Amino acid sequence: MDSPINQLDDILKEKLDKAYHKHTSKVILHDIIKIAEEHSPVDLAYAAPRLPANIRPVLYENMALIDSKMEFMINTDMTTRAAVFRHISDLEIKRLIESMPPDDAVSVLEALSEKRFRRVMDKLDPKKAFRIREIKQHERNTAGRLMTNEFFAFSLDLTVEEAASFIRENPGIDLAKQVFIQGASHELLGYVPERNLIVNPGHLSLKQVMKPILHKVHTEASREEVVDVVERYRLPALPVVDSEDRLVGVITYEDVVEAMEDITDETIAQIAGTGEKVREHEPTWKRFLARAPWLIVTLCAGLLNVGVMSSIQGYEGGALTFVLFFVPLITGFSGNVGLQCSTVLVRSMATGSLSSGYKGEAIRKEVSIGVFCGTLFGMLAGTVISILDVVGFSEFEIPPLHVGLIVGFGLWGACFTSTLLGVFSPLFFSRMGVDPAIASGPIVTAINDFLSMSIYFLIALTISTFL
Repeated sequence: MDSPINQLDDILKEKLDKAYHKHTSKVILHDIIKIAEEHSPVDLAYAAPRLPANIRPVLYENMALIDSKMEFMINTDMTTRAAVFRHISDLEIKRLIESMPPDDAVSVLEALSEKRFRRVMDKLDPKKAFRIREIKQHERNTAGRLMTNEFFAFSLDLTVEEAASFIRENPGIDLAKQVFIQGASHELLGYVPERNLIVNPGHLSLKQVMKPILHKVHTEASREEVVDVVERYRLPALPVVDSEDRLVGVITYEDVVEAMEDITDETIAQIAGTGEKVREHEPTWKRFLARAPWLIVTLCAGLLNVGVMSSIQGYEGGALTFVLFFVPLITGFSGNVGLQCSTVLVRSMATGSLSSGYKGEAIRKEVSIGVFCGTLFGMLAGTVISILDVVGFSEFEIPPLHVGLIVGFGLWGACFTSTLLGVFSPLFFSRMGVDPAIASGPIVTAINDFLSMSIYFLIALTISTFL
């Protein structure tokens, strides 16, 4: 069932489509102005990617207020930002960026070319441009890129009244939930919750009402580490310090929610074996190019599987005649067993519950479960095949028990192999610095088909020599 938000997106899309398909520009302009007035910039930002690229700037230009345009650009996707920037001047971009927090401005300006970015920076107020460049210098997906460098920080000897007065005089800085305390060398000493500025007498010094900083991160910390800290300790704001423990920025809870959404989108895309963004409304050919590399791996593995299957045809007679009939059973079942093991470990890594000390125990548990599944279902499959004579082996004077033994042991071997692959591949990818979610994608699936089939045929040939 669609949520009210999804229904609103569909309604907006329908309205915008109708406005776009009108025959006269006057009617288009009238309808789009009406749509822009009736709906919030955030809703329009989410609806815009569903429109053709050439109509998105029209939507932006017909928003009456600069604050609405700013909110629209912050919340929409990269392709819409690029489409809007192609239709507005550098001065318009300057106007837009001047009203944005520096961290949001960095994200929005990523849609510009480097040359145009420098032109816009030259037009901005030097102080604002410095703050934007300060954040942009950090690597993507790090605490330094997630943080905002606009915050309130005071010395120990300042009074509550003096701090509150300064905050009132600077309404443009949004981050007032926590006021940070710095030493003489700008080192981070503590913080004062906003409540303490309200309930305490104005003559008290900040030193008397401050609390110690229990959690902080360095600028080079990964976004995953940031998410783990904020989520575990439920922090409204997380201070970011440099190598000398000086406060350089603050990450808000809203920033962390956005980071979590990005991580989720990327993880789901990698599990599916595609580099495309899940929420991106890209042309078909771009989405194909994002998926094609992963599918090439699957194609190559499939051709290897054909080679393995053709090699078994050289061994005719007895139960081996029917070995190929059960290949879908072997690859399908073992693949699911391996995928379950891999998914459990990837989920544990993503949630941070798989610590270094727990890895050995987690591996033992998953391998034990995989071996148990292979043993139990191998015996079950072998028994069913032996008793029911599912393919009619007796008509060919082949004992169903022989085929049952081959399939039963083959299924066990394939499950054992896929379990090892499912358990160790996420750990291997993680050790190599690659997102372990890839371990659940087409690469491991294709490798598993090849290995499980090879093990199955090897077991079949071994058992047939004794029958």
